[in-house]
Amino acid sequence: MIVVSSSVYISLAGMILLFHLLFIGWIIFGAILTRSRPVLKKLHVASLFWGILIDVLPWTCPLTYLEDWLEECAGVKPYQGGFLHHYLDRLVYPNISPILVTSAGVVVCVANLTFYSTQAYRNRTGRPVQ
Repeated sequence: MIVVSSSVYISLAGMILLFHLLFIGWIIFGAILTRSRPVLKKLHVASLFWGILIDVLPWTCPLTYLEDWLEECAGVKPYQGGFLHHYLDRLVYPNISPILVTSAGVVVCVANLTFYSTQAYRNRTGRPVQ
């Protein structure tokens, strides 16, 4: 039987945390990276819908489940609640409302989707949006 040290689990949980942060960065700034790349645009739009669903429905992101499991394996008590609220409350804005975090996440996603809709309209009609 292979015994894995708790530091390995903590390192893996840290990598999942980093991936989670990168995914949130992708959600926020992905429209900048998708210019003239149709496949990336489709992936970003799908990510935006996923972000909205995770924010508004009582779902937990699979990355959060994985991070929690790895922390449990390491003997660390995982945090309760959503990823964004946990880290924003802890690092940026103490006692921030979960509703405010959810609303901000949805606004960012809708703003990106509006940007893509405007682009699609311009491309389809060949004229600028007024």
